[in-house]
Amino acid sequence: MKILTAYATTEGQTRKIARWVADRLFDQGHTVELVPLSAIGDVKLGRFDGVILAASVHLGHYQSEVTEFAHKSAKQLVNLRTLFLSVSLAAAGHDAEDWRGLDRISDEFKAATGWSPDRLVQVAGAYKPSEYDMVRRFVMRRVIAQKDPEKDLSIDHEYTDWTALGAEVDSWLADIPS
Repeated sequence: MKILTAYATTEGQTRKIARWVADRLFDQGHTVELVPLSAIGDVKLGRFDGVILAASVHLGHYQSEVTEFAHKSAKQLVNLRTLFLSVSLAAAGHDAEDWRGLDRISDEFKAATGWSPDRLVQVAGAYKPSEYDMVRRFVMRRVIAQKDPEKDLSIDHEYTDWTALGAEVDSWLADIPS
């Protein structure tokens, strides 16, 4: 199968996730096109058997590139098997309010774009104080301190569960007719 894996990233974790997914698909014998949404141009989606979009949540929204692409391509995406990977730190926790917030964000995304993916997976992101500016570091330290009080806030920490992500991708892939 030929799979498009396109992503929007702010701090790099979503790019890392998209590359990992693309490598996994390639290792299973699939043809994969990995493209940042900022450089996707007028891709012909009919060339693909499936599309994976990955984007991260920041301040309650996804990057504009994924919203614009999904809106522009909604009619084409409906005819393909799709997987949307929503990356956020909120997905790392078990707080019911955080998960309701993620549901609200994905519902707003679907309403704004007119596209509903076949499968939406919430993927835990990463905390990277080494890459934050002073303001973001301050805000993120407060968020992590509330969610993970035992965590050393001076070092980077990846919350992505690669095993669970692999299982989700494999399950989605199995649903695509060969």
